[in-house]
Amino acid sequence: MALWSGRFEEGAAPVTQEFGASLPVDKALYRQDIAGSKAHAAMLAAQGIISKEDAAAIRDGLEGIEEDITAGKLVFDIADEDIHMAVESELTRRVGEAGARLHTGRSRNDQAVTDTRLAAKALAKRLMHANLGLRCALLDAAAEAGDTVLPGMTHLQHAQPVLFAHHLLAYVWMLTRDFARMRAAFDAADASPLGAAALAGTSYPLDRHMTAEELGFAQVIENSLDAVSDRDFLLDLEYACAVCAMHLSRLGEEIVLWSSQEFGFITLSDAFSTGSSIMPQKKNPDFAELIRGKCGRVVGDLVQLLVTMKGLPLAYNKDMQEDKEGALDAARTVEQSLTVMAGMVSTWTVNADRMRAAMDRGHLAATDVADYLVKHGMPFREAHAVVGHLVLEAEKRSCDISELPIEVFKAASDLFGRDITRALDLDAIVAARTTEGGTAPAAVEAQFRRARARYLVDESSMALLSAVIDF
Repeated sequence: MALWSGRFEEGAAPVTQEFGASLPVDKALYRQDIAGSKAHAAMLAAQGIISKEDAAAIRDGLEGIEEDITAGKLVFDIADEDIHMAVESELTRRVGEAGARLHTGRSRNDQAVTDTRLAAKALAKRLMHANLGLRCALLDAAAEAGDTVLPGMTHLQHAQPVLFAHHLLAYVWMLTRDFARMRAAFDAADASPLGAAALAGTSYPLDRHMTAEELGFAQVIENSLDAVSDRDFLLDLEYACAVCAMHLSRLGEEIVLWSSQEFGFITLSDAFSTGSSIMPQKKNPDFAELIRGKCGRVVGDLVQLLVTMKGLPLAYNKDMQEDKEGALDAARTVEQSLTVMAGMVSTWTVNADRMRAAMDRGHLAATDVADYLVKHGMPFREAHAVVGHLVLEAEKRSCDISELPIEVFKAASDLFGRDITRALDLDAIVAARTTEGGTAPAAVEAQFRRARARYLVDESSMALLSAVIDF
């Protein structure tokens, strides 16, 4: 019998029971639901709304239910519809009338979003922890890279030489921004809706600050309508996940390319590779590909919730039952992806010789040759055209621009001298990029120190968050 059945003369159609149930999804939030119920019962007793004896019976009953669910001893019944009704029904069976008093002064509307906010906080913390793991792996890889160089690319074409450490640090900074978004999602979820009831508050003298403090929330939500209808915090979490998944997908794509025979820049460890069921020679970057592929579902989770929320009037609507599945999926998917990516990065072998050999293709010195002419007085656009003709000549000779005879340079412009050879030296080209954020070794070393310092700040903030109770 449904808890709301008093108003109805007949039961719901059988087909609607499974269709309308959220239990298959929100049963994952049983710890949060039980924590919220324990806090609510303690507050009701403190306010004299229920007896201390009833509150004690409720607490003991809920603790027993949690133990049984965790041990797999309690089987859920789809007829209970959701985790809230499942727990309350079981509680009433165990402790009698005291259990029936638990729902005094609250609604499933504020109860459900309380559970969801507690879960969102815990998920955000897990994501931040996994984020730090990958950043640490990338920082270590950047430190180990030393003066290893590779062709920097645009449009997947050789462009200019860069330090491999510089390339890796670009992903460190992406993940640093991801951490900030994950922390913002935690903060957005860190407000208690409990006590808002269905939409208008309640006539019972509830102490919302007591339950908020008991559950580890930083504050209470000011408006009861907003409290039960807001899912911005989940959108923040899913957006943080979607952007992070996109960054991981980009790195995954580079790993797929770098580990191919055509590139050969890295060799993945056997632990993070797979073989073929038919071709014995294969060593596939399946996990990098899978991370790349999972980005689509995480972005889809975000879009689903945006579309669900876009046309909803205040306050609660049944559509909002669809809020949790995508958020749980997105957070768990990204957490796993971060962990797997950290494993790949920390165990790969960097083939510096292959990276160096690739520098001989693509005329990587072309921009510096143009800059040489500019420094000798030629306007850049004119210099660009001159060097373009030199590249064309090199292509006709099937060589790199750096291999052209000095006579060819002099024929192109009388501004060229024999010191052009320095502009053709790829290590010198890298060393010349000394602007802040550039790829010169000294600039990269300074950048590394800043990235490492930011990592340590975020690591310290996680240590403080670890003191926040997870439910």
